[in-house]
Amino acid sequence: MNLELRHLRVVCAIAETGSVTKAASTLGLAQPALTAQLQRIERALGGALFDRDRRGARPTALGELVLARARVLLPAMKGLQDEAARLASAGDALSRYRFGGVNSPILGRLVHRIAADQPTAPISTYASWSVDELSQLVFNGRLDYVLTGVCGDAAPSAEFGLSWREVAVDPVFVLLPEPHPAADGDEVPLTALRHEQWAAAPGDGCFGDCFAAACARAGFTPRKVYETDMRGCVDLVEAGVAVALCQATFRPMPGLVTRRLAGNPLRWRLLLGWHPESPAARFAEGVLAAAIAAYRDSLAPHPAYLRWLVDNPEFGARRRTPV
Repeated sequence: MNLELRHLRVVCAIAETGSVTKAASTLGLAQPALTAQLQRIERALGGALFDRDRRGARPTALGELVLARARVLLPAMKGLQDEAARLASAGDALSRYRFGGVNSPILGRLVHRIAADQPTAPISTYASWSVDELSQLVFNGRLDYVLTGVCGDAAPSAEFGLSWREVAVDPVFVLLPEPHPAADGDEVPLTALRHEQWAAAPGDGCFGDCFAAACARAGFTPRKVYETDMRGCVDLVEAGVAVALCQATFRPMPGLVTRRLAGNPLRWRLLLGWHPESPAARFAEGVLAAAIAAYRDSLAPHPAYLRWLVDNPEFGARRRTPV
């Protein structure tokens, strides 16, 4: 029998779980089948890889040698597969666009602009609440660009080596029912909402911690925060159960209003990311320009915010500079 990568994964799974039974469960195999496979691997290598008893499975000296090599080979092969996926997509990079998005109200407008500019190019979108998941998909060559937001001066993880550019920076707004007492002005002090329950979209960034810190600076602890998608946030606000944190470009809805939090205690930066070694990198500046234009399009239904931006140029659409 020739040793294969799948055999090395079996050996690693047994070592990591400390048990053939647990390894079988992890790998989705029947325990007798995994035992038989381990025996074939051991015959191919010429000796036992594990000492097994009622306390579990512990690597032998030969097992430690195989594990040391496997822990180098398996990540190296994964890296080769990721690089191959990126190169394999080079041939059709000019004719398709694959976007990932995290709770972005401008993604649809960006797709519309790309489609108008290149009507024959297939365009697909993939939604996720996880910036890391989308970054991984870009790194693996399964997406070309990711459009996401981060809180304040935070930045997405550098683990995946993506290039990031700012599309826009906005203060965080609050979504209220029209009859709410705090809905009369253009802005709402955070303290005026101290007795409310809250709703916000989920994510894997620091926004929840930043919101809690902003409330603490205002002298209170939020009663409850519901994490749900924006449709769920809207339902909670319409039902009078909570007020919701939202982006400045949130689409107007009958019976609801958005108001800026006074003093801008929270900021939201909209970013576009891509892998610098991918075919998409050659077209990133054009996509960034389209994203900035899509953001400006999204401001049209918000005349009060547009007027405010004139006096607050540190917010709004950004120049095309690196993050």
